[in-house]
Amino acid sequence: MRRASAYNQILGLLHELQKEYPQYNIGRHLATALDGYGDVWGVPDTEILFALNKYRAQLDMDFKHSEAYDLERIIEDGIDLDNILKEDNETNDQT
Repeated sequence: MRRASAYNQILGLLHELQKEYPQYNIGRHLATALDGYGDVWGVPDTEILFALNKYRAQLDMDFKHSEAYDLERIIEDGIDLDNILKEDNETNDQT
């Protein structure tokens, strides 16, 4: 059986990324995967496929969480910052 062309593999991979990470648009996937390439005009399909596979592996290794959760957590930590700093100062004063 013949293997799909790099072009078709790219399309399939982008489709899988859209299903696995629907919160990210195709532009974000491509921009992040190809970030280090500069001008991508002459980049061969095989290299783009390599970059997308590497990007997907990195995504799969990352802890999956929502951006809304991150923002909420940052706000909560910021509100509680005074208490955290007081606890640190008390701990330092006791030692």
